[in-house]
Amino acid sequence: MALRTSNIFVNLPIKDLKRTTEFFSSVGFEFNPQFTDEKATCMVIGDNIFAMLLVEEYFATFTKKDVANAHKTTEVILALSAESREQVDAIVDKALAAGGKASNDPQDHGFMYVRSFEDLDGHLWEVMWMDPSAIQG
Repeated sequence: MALRTSNIFVNLPIKDLKRTTEFFSSVGFEFNPQFTDEKATCMVIGDNIFAMLLVEEYFATFTKKDVANAHKTTEVILALSAESREQVDAIVDKALAAGGKASNDPQDHGFMYVRSFEDLDGHLWEVMWMDPSAIQG
């Protein structure tokens, strides 16, 4: 039997909790106050998808490895789906207006449209829309 899980929690190290929360609030994300304190916050991405944004010192208590500097190295690209091309643009434009950086040129394959940004801590986010008929076919 294949493993299935009901939720995903992505843990990301951040430098400044207030600044990061303001950035992602500007993009349009909400936070779960039950899992928020001075060391961490729980950003709600979807019904069962969450990003735990942990201040670096706190994040480091969960690993024996060095914490990567996402401004210099890439370990993961977080890819989010959008409902339309317009929503892709709206999300990325908000991220850029809030201080994020474009990380790649937009990709338009006709059936799929992708834009990406780097958040304040250097984490890479990709926002994509795919034509539902392309997925079915």
